[in-house]
Amino acid sequence: MILPDHEIKKLLKEGRLIIEPLDYPETQIQPAGVDLRLGNEFRVFKIISTPYIDTKQEIKDYTERLILEDGKPFIIHPGEFVLASLKEYIKMPPDLMGSIDGKSSLGRLGIAIHATSASINPGWEGKFVLEITNMGKMPVALYPNMRIAKLVLYKLSSECERPYNVREDCKYNKQESITESKIHEESK
Repeated sequence: MILPDHEIKKLLKEGRLIIEPLDYPETQIQPAGVDLRLGNEFRVFKIISTPYIDTKQEIKDYTERLILEDGKPFIIHPGEFVLASLKEYIKMPPDLMGSIDGKSSLGRLGIAIHATSASINPGWEGKFVLEITNMGKMPVALYPNMRIAKLVLYKLSSECERPYNVREDCKYNKQESITESKIHEESK
C-alpha cells in the first residue's frame, strides 16, 4: 500500500519517519510521496590507468568528490554518470520501505535520476545517494536545493524481521557523505 499525504504527515509528526530538513512541507509533501532536494555533494568518475574495476577487490580513488556552493550549477554532460547526495537525511521505520522516483520534468530533458536500486529498505537511515545519468543530447545544469526526486512510501503488512540497520551486511547505513562502491565487501 502506498501512503498518501495525510499518513506521511502523521508519521513525520510522530517521529516514526524522519526526513530532515523538510523546509517546505506544503510544497514537498505530494499526494503520494515527498519531493526531495539535491544536495551539495557529487562524485564524478575520473579517467584512471586501471584497466577495469574488479568487483571482488577494493579500488580507491576512481571518483573525485565535489562540493558545490548553493546557487552554483553542476553541469551534467550527455552520456555522463555521476553520484549525488540528497539534501535530506532519511530514517525509515521497520514497517515501511521507500522508492525513489525521478522528476518527470528532468526526465523530459534526458536526465535519469536514479539508474539502479531505487529502493530504501526498512530500518535504513542516512543521506540517499542518487545515480544520475544524462541520456539526452545537451548538457543540463542541476542546482543544489532543487527538487530532484520523489520518495514514495510503501507500508509493509507487518514489521520486517531484520531491518537493514541490524543486518551485518549493511554497507551504507547512516551514510552522511557519498562513498565509493563497497561491492567488494559482499562475500555471498
